[in-house]
Amino acid sequence: MKAVVCREHGLPDKLELVQDWPEPEVGEHDVLIDVRAAGLNFPDVLMIQGKYQMQPEMPFVPGGECAGVVTAVGAGVSRFNVGDKVISAGGSGAFCQKIAVHELGAFPMPAGLSFEQAAGVSITYFTSYYALKQRAALQPGETLLVLGAAGGVGTSAIELGKQMGAKVIAAASTDEKLELCKKLGADEVINYSRENLKDAIKNLTGGRGVDVVYDPVGGDYAEPAIRGMAWNGRYLVIGFASGPIPKIALNLTLLKGCSLVGVFWGRFVGEEPEENLRNIEALWELFASGKISPVVTDSFPLEQYEEAFNCMIERRARGKVILTM
Repeated sequence: MKAVVCREHGLPDKLELVQDWPEPEVGEHDVLIDVRAAGLNFPDVLMIQGKYQMQPEMPFVPGGECAGVVTAVGAGVSRFNVGDKVISAGGSGAFCQKIAVHELGAFPMPAGLSFEQAAGVSITYFTSYYALKQRAALQPGETLLVLGAAGGVGTSAIELGKQMGAKVIAAASTDEKLELCKKLGADEVINYSRENLKDAIKNLTGGRGVDVVYDPVGGDYAEPAIRGMAWNGRYLVIGFASGPIPKIALNLTLLKGCSLVGVFWGRFVGEEPEENLRNIEALWELFASGKISPVVTDSFPLEQYEEAFNCMIERRARGKVILTM
């Protein structure tokens, strides 16, 4: 079958599109998914470079999430039937035509979404909902600052923050990206390529600061965001899309009375599976009611995988980056 394969670590030009990758075997509790679309995420960029905290054995097919149709089920499968539309987030293996996953790693596709939209649901919305609900305990009336707000996780955080009753400040690097954030419901915006982030936060909050920072960017934006926090604020460590992992002076947490809170949805799934399922049920209700809807503006056929990776690496993406089969 057709697949994007990583045989040596490096940038996307090291990847290879092959036509003869072996089809997966279907275990007793597995479902075989005919992949229609797959979501590209920042961990995929790190994984092909050998920089992610969990690395598959070489060679491997990258791709952490997908949407498609069940074409076969193992003898012990009870949750799905052939023909069901599903999504899956398995960490790797999705940038190909077929993938086999344990039935507990697949979920019914949210009603009303296209395959392209559904392929980007799991890592973004699952992460953001967990971050804002369990880790930040975001409350109605609080102020949420979203960094990298026009990206996949950023757009989901804006939508979910508004659904939870927060005032949302979106920060991104271009006016074009910020226009998208406004359409998603952001109350205020900051262009941090030309504005001082700390000063902008102060001006927009009347000097009070923000209650929650959602940060998938890291790098140079972390410290000014912490300096712009309110008393009892929660700074959510989502990821480091800008590259450098920031080194924070811990006296800032003392002065601000704020918390630095790690967000690792993959670990949460294993540690608290029942809570994760409750989160998914709540998200499915929001999708079904049309209150949230995944943003897909950068979609590429599988053959253009290198362009898709570079779209994310160069931070040109608005919403999710999707590969279609």
